[in-house]
Amino acid sequence: MEKKDLRVIFMGTPEFAVESLRQLVEGGYHVVAVVTQPDKPVGRHQETLQPSEVKKYALSQGLPVLQPAKMKDEAFIEELRSYHADLQVVVAFRMLPEAVWAMPRYGTFNVHAALLPQYRGAAPINWAVINGETQTGVTTFFLDKDIDTGRIIDRKTFEIPDDANVEYVYDGLMRLGAQLCVETVDKVIATDGQVPSIPQEDSIDLKVAPKIFKETCQINWNQPAKKVYDFIRGLSPYPGAWTTMYPVVNDGNGRSVLKILHAKKTEQPAGMEAGTIKTENRKLYIACTDFWLQIEELQASGKKRLPARDFLNGMRDIDIFRVGR
Repeated sequence: MEKKDLRVIFMGTPEFAVESLRQLVEGGYHVVAVVTQPDKPVGRHQETLQPSEVKKYALSQGLPVLQPAKMKDEAFIEELRSYHADLQVVVAFRMLPEAVWAMPRYGTFNVHAALLPQYRGAAPINWAVINGETQTGVTTFFLDKDIDTGRIIDRKTFEIPDDANVEYVYDGLMRLGAQLCVETVDKVIATDGQVPSIPQEDSIDLKVAPKIFKETCQINWNQPAKKVYDFIRGLSPYPGAWTTMYPVVNDGNGRSVLKILHAKKTEQPAGMEAGTIKTENRKLYIACTDFWLQIEELQASGKKRLPARDFLNGMRDIDIFRVGR
């Protein structure tokens, strides 16, 4: 079989998935249709519908686009079946019912942004950085009835520098995932669908990657500086780790919310209560349980992001404030 003969349906939504779709389309693979999320209402009154990044690219290439509200909808399943796909490729999409993932004769594989079985879940890139991992990667695996548990086809590793934020890792895994996606499709073609795969090994030490919510992003200063540092970079630049800042006088009235977007570790022992703020040579520091953490970039609620020096220029009596829960 040649790649032009393999009928592929691609499923994905965000920018992360576009690179995989692009390499398939521009590499000459026969993508017969694309499935993505329905357009999202945006704007003050939700009056504008915003298409997904995958839809934008698919339309630019003249590809049919399917946008089911429910994956179990019979009309959608019949339309999907009409494309007679040999293989389905999923990148950053949603959970599929068996009627969908089992439809193609060669099955459905997913590109996951972690080294499975570690970091199953919706936010593997964030959690790998938050947990201070020095290595992550991408995995292709066949879908089955459970989330991220199917048989592994292949994996590629990616090193995480100590100063990297989640944006750096996201970009790297997006490119690496696209490369692995194409290589996996090539394996399907070369083996006529009989791709070797291995079951995932579960253990008691598995780390998970649940969806990130606003409350997930609140900083707990009552822990070592390295943990806080990793937490900040694991959520930067989006959605952003946040904390409350309040004066130690006036019974704490006047609270405000700050996003901490960039920090730097120090070797200066704090020796003060976690959450204490200090300034030194127009630099901003916050105490953790062991060391001071230098804050280099932050954003007040409703304001633009600023270097710490510029933030301090607009603050009076910063030393009477502290941060924390």
